Amino acid sequence: MAIAKLFIANRGEIAVRIIRAARELGIATVQAVSAADRDMLAAHLADEVAEVGPAHASKSYLSVDAMLKAALASGCDAVHPGYGFLSENAGFAEAVESAGLIFVGPKPETIRAMGDKARAREIAQAAGVPVVPGSAGVIAGIDEATEEAERIGYPVMIKAAAGGGGRGIRVAADAEELRAQFGPASAEAKAAFGDGGLYLERFIARARHVEVQVMGDGTDVVHFFERECSLQRRRQKIWEEAPAACLSPETREALCRSAVELARSVGYRGAGTLEYLYNETRGDFHFIEMNTRIQVEHPVTEMITGFDLVREMIRVAGGAPLSVRQDEIAMRGHAIEVRINAEDPALDFRPCPGTVTALRIPGGMGVRFDTMLHTGYAVPPFYDSLIGKLIVWDDTRMGAIARLDRALGELRIEGIATTAGLHRALARDADVQAGRFHTRWLEERPLPTLTDTETGR
Repeated sequence: MAIAKLFIANRGEIAVRIIRAARELGIATVQAVSAADRDMLAAHLADEVAEVGPAHASKSYLSVDAMLKAALASGCDAVHPGYGFLSENAGFAEAVESAGLIFVGPKPETIRAMGDKARAREIAQAAGVPVVPGSAGVIAGIDEATEEAERIGYPVMIKAAAGGGGRGIRVAADAEELRAQFGPASAEAKAAFGDGGLYLERFIARARHVEVQVMGDGTDVVHFFERECSLQRRRQKIWEEAPAACLSPETREALCRSAVELARSVGYRGAGTLEYLYNETRGDFHFIEMNTRIQVEHPVTEMITGFDLVREMIRVAGGAPLSVRQDEIAMRGHAIEVRINAEDPALDFRPCPGTVTALRIPGGMGVRFDTMLHTGYAVPPFYDSLIGKLIVWDDTRMGAIARLDRALGELRIEGIATTAGLHRALARDADVQAGRFHTRWLEERPLPTLTDTETGR
């Protein structure tokens, strides 16, 4: 059935992104808001607003009952979960479908299978996709963990089976560290995802993080090439680009083919991302997990392919087949996205909520700024600190970096501290410009910074 009215069960810049895509499809929107979010940009852009609870996310954006009640009361026929919050919650997807609404995303059983990172490894292996050596499934306890670690070989990564976004991850160099880290990792996973289950993987020290964007309609699956997300701080992505400059054409083809085969094996519907670790020295790649939702970094893929991923996932959810064939998807140029967070790099990236007293959004050819901000908006202290994403495109990678530097110089967000200066320093760093980095690069050296004067503030 075609979707007529869409409920947006999320907040921030992704909510704005969904509203814009829905409006272009002629679909009315209802924006969920907590008591702290009535003034965010999405609330001003949506056709209707539905307050779903108090500021605390557990009683608003993470409440299945509150979201479903509001969606039904507003007369919506579909729910878009965005990313984070309930986006990969199979129980939420089931509740939406049981209420007779359309869930804009994969089937609940797909979310459950691929959202469990240990189970996803098993599915990948069955599909012939290489995985990082690790445990066969969720570890029962510390004794089993030490046995598995001896088999896998140290160092090992302790990872949350139900998680993502870098939470619940620890690295253990030996059995002593494993025993010390296992409990805290489980507790963090339980707090973040409601599931303390853990599994182990061999730790690859200087890997590149590469991921493939796929889209399926439940029958067919296509890919939109890959992105590189190796520039991370504490396992949180901060800079993403497409395509991955470290890949040869042959490796790119093999990587994307493996992602499509894996997604097809589970009858995938909607937007999804398959994440890999790439060993540049050996030239091989290993699947690590799948995100069964739209990704924060999806705009760089849109910039190099010219394809609207959010609009397509809404169409597919409404029952339409994929609107594009694989041989119609072409890649052109290079795109970079940097995440602008309300954090103060000078104070160990302490969150910096507050009121935006002035805002200037950069423009010009090949520049896009996805944000939740407007002048006078009070950034609340209750949620993730991401407030915007600056995305640039150019014919070449170096051209894109130069454009990023220029656009960051134009960006003005006054009243709060942000990470914009860090990104401008990265754009001017010789190693970043040469593509000489890996997932731990930022942890192994002092963070580059620029003063307010150098950033143009």
